[in-house]
Amino acid sequence: MTSDLRELAANIELRQDGIWTSKTLSAVSYPEHGNETYFAVEESSFWFRHRNNCIRAVVKALPPGGLLLDVGGGNGYVARCLQDAGVDVALVEPGPGGARNARRRGVQHVIQAALEDVKFQPGSVAGVGLFDVVEHIENDVDFLQSVRRLLRPGGRVYLSVPAYQWLWSHEDVAAGHWRRYTLSGICSVFQQAGYEVDFATYFFGFLPLPILLARVAPYRLGLSKSEVKETVQSDHNPGGPMARKIIDTLTSRELEKIASLRRVRLGGSCLVVARSGILYVN
Repeated sequence: MTSDLRELAANIELRQDGIWTSKTLSAVSYPEHGNETYFAVEESSFWFRHRNNCIRAVVKALPPGGLLLDVGGGNGYVARCLQDAGVDVALVEPGPGGARNARRRGVQHVIQAALEDVKFQPGSVAGVGLFDVVEHIENDVDFLQSVRRLLRPGGRVYLSVPAYQWLWSHEDVAAGHWRRYTLSGICSVFQQAGYEVDFATYFFGFLPLPILLARVAPYRLGLSKSEVKETVQSDHNPGGPMARKIIDTLTSRELEKIASLRRVRLGGSCLVVARSGILYVN
């Protein structure tokens, strides 16, 4: 993989700590403290676990056929899951804390950089993962077009984004989101960017109502919220054994459906696999 990365990217060098870095570093719309906040809860969180399981299922069903870049992959939670599943994966994460955490987690190939700073060769990449990334980018169509230039013909993008603008709350503001999406909306964005959608579904079908009650209602009423870390801890570890058992049952049923590429019609997030057709190069 080391030689492969040197051939694919013109603007990176390997540091002594085993992390690749680019010679230029662009600003990103994500608070640096976010990676540390989520690193503390990822391993025990039902949300991160279920998202990983769904991502792994669709990657297995619709494989990239080569190197997959997990772009903006934070602390490497998804990258490590895909790596353990036998996927050839490299994490591309601009945050220094996230990159270090990913190496601590055991991700073998970590690039600390924004995607545009790495300068991958056009048409060189088999797959790109964008897991809760595109909502942080102002011009989503332009960004997905820039990703498409990197893909081989038929290369795939695997994407998750938060669902429904009516679920907008203080959490979106604090995270630096530009928007939330409907499933048809994110599919339209892909089509405008020149992709064909292979599979699209909602997931976390049981979350819209709790989000509406616990986040959206207080936000719209102007009620104060607890500190971000306290909110994250409570959101990702809800209730006792009974609550966890109910969540496990709901997520396992949903995973079974998604693994067979059947659509879930409602959810707190969207999951899309889209394919590049003819290579687009300026």
